[in-house]
Amino acid sequence: MVRMVKIGAHVELAGAVAAAKELAADQVQVFLSNPQQWKVGDLPYEGGVDRFRADVAEAGLDVYVHAPYVINVASTNNRIRIPSRKLLQTTMDRAAEVGALGVVVHGGHVGEKDEPAKGFDNWRKAIDALETDVPVLIENTAGGDHSMTRRLERIEQLWAAIQQADGAAKVGFCLDTCHAWAGGLDLGEAAAQVRAITGRIDLVHANDSRDAAGSGADRHTNFGQGQIPEAELVAVIAAAGAPVICETKGAMAPDITWLRDRLPA
Repeated sequence: MVRMVKIGAHVELAGAVAAAKELAADQVQVFLSNPQQWKVGDLPYEGGVDRFRADVAEAGLDVYVHAPYVINVASTNNRIRIPSRKLLQTTMDRAAEVGALGVVVHGGHVGEKDEPAKGFDNWRKAIDALETDVPVLIENTAGGDHSMTRRLERIEQLWAAIQQADGAAKVGFCLDTCHAWAGGLDLGEAAAQVRAITGRIDLVHANDSRDAAGSGADRHTNFGQGQIPEAELVAVIAAAGAPVICETKGAMAPDITWLRDRLPA
């Protein structure tokens, strides 16, 4: 059966293929390493990279990678920015090895006393220096007044800076529904507004939100159990028109079924 929109979930890499089968997922998103650490070790999959690629191909799965949370290439702090660039490059290299279709990276932030323009330019420099054929998918974030990707105006400024980089064509966008809701975006307009700025939406992180609109709280929850109205949640995912990764809580099979039942076939 060919579906209009591929739907999958974030799973542990070590059991990714088995998990995808259990969830009836079309694709998976994985961490290549501990997302709270600054190093990438051996691939935590029995048989290594070659076995992973073979198993994924046999299962007919698409693979996305989520970069470590510690990466913040926007930072003006050398002790954060420089290791972040190195870790991003390492992550991109490993993502290419496993055949990933994209690497999701949080937009990051600058300090309270920093000019946002410094963060935008640091992103430009990071993309200029990056060597990869795998798309970098910058994700909108839920909170923080100094975030690079919470508000539309910041996303627009960031995108303008990135367009000056040599690797700009390899930079895409990941729209997170919980982050958009908590960040204060209008879900009815969010997909169109983001696409007007970036020209593309490459991936959707589909999540309900535990907290109220504009709360700034990054707290994902299962569909129908949060505060995003069902119609708005389904509509923004449909409007994005991109592959979907569920990052909800616990057993995600009901969430995948819930979404498939509501999205256009």
